[in-house]
Amino acid sequence: MKILNQIVISSILVFVGCNQQNKTSETSTSKTEVKQKTITLADFKKIKGVENVQEVPFQLFTKLDSIQFFVAPNKDSAHLKVAYNKFDNYYGFEEFEDFYSIHYSIHNNISNSIEAFVLKSQFTPSFELTLNGVDLYEIRSSTFKQSDDFKNKSFKKFGTIAEISEQEFKANSKNRINETLVKNPNMKLQDDNWVYIENGRKEVITQHESISAETGPLANEYVGRSPFLNLEVFKENSDEVADSYYSFYNIKNAVMFELSTDGYPQILPTKSWVTSVSSNNDVGSNFIITKYLSQTKKQDNLLYVNFTNFKIADDKKAFWTDNNTFYAEVYPLNSAVVNGKKQKTAYIKIQLKADLF
Repeated sequence: MKILNQIVISSILVFVGCNQQNKTSETSTSKTEVKQKTITLADFKKIKGVENVQEVPFQLFTKLDSIQFFVAPNKDSAHLKVAYNKFDNYYGFEEFEDFYSIHYSIHNNISNSIEAFVLKSQFTPSFELTLNGVDLYEIRSSTFKQSDDFKNKSFKKFGTIAEISEQEFKANSKNRINETLVKNPNMKLQDDNWVYIENGRKEVITQHESISAETGPLANEYVGRSPFLNLEVFKENSDEVADSYYSFYNIKNAVMFELSTDGYPQILPTKSWVTSVSSNNDVGSNFIITKYLSQTKKQDNLLYVNFTNFKIADDKKAFWTDNNTFYAEVYPLNSAVVNGKKQKTAYIKIQLKADLF
């Protein structure tokens, strides 16, 4: 009886063992079939290409040399390895648990566009971009004391630049030395015009004459008075274009336009400097230092630098803590607000060489 039981148990073990081996073999075969399935870009869903970038919910960016396109938001779905091309656009339209859906134009041909799904682990959406790993020193061009330079591509020639924490930025903002613009009580808004009224004298401040009305309705906003320059500052802009700049007017005897800046002016009385930072329309941002010559009412251009890897977040928050140290709030290049998700703010510190000027 004992011998019979052993035979039965042995038979069961052999049967179970064979069954597990078959299952393993089937699973292995199934996985192999998925991996071996060959697809091309022609297997992806054809869609209408992106004609207006403003209608794209978000863009995606990667630092990888190659990425994977899936036909569905599923890791087991058929996929294709694609070489990354910095000239291609990866327009994000929908977010899934592990994937983003994208609209992709093959060879940048808008009429040959497909929908694909990419892994979140391989891309960073525009609202998540940071300055991590970014070369802050990279510049496109510079002008130093009237001398243009399109060959030098590094800020090291002029000083240092580094990302700092928000805490360090806020702590140093308490030590700012640039001038604070103050409102002139004699500047009044009447019938949509800014008017200077004092002792019976009335002067209307009009837009700077060099502005073309072809760009759309113009508007000027009173910012304040510079006690050091003794000039009134206005922000001038158009409702139809993103560009704006700041104009300075002398109203001592008659209304006279004297100078302008691209960004909110940070005025340094100790050096007679009028400085500003602003986003560049083409790429990156501009950092400008000029010296105001009160006798000639002119600006002496000291330094212009076009940084390539970041945009200016809020030019009003920029400040100087001494004659060589400048701070600004910035955004990583290509970052953007998406569906209510705020882009990540970063902070930089620029230290000019002590003997630069």
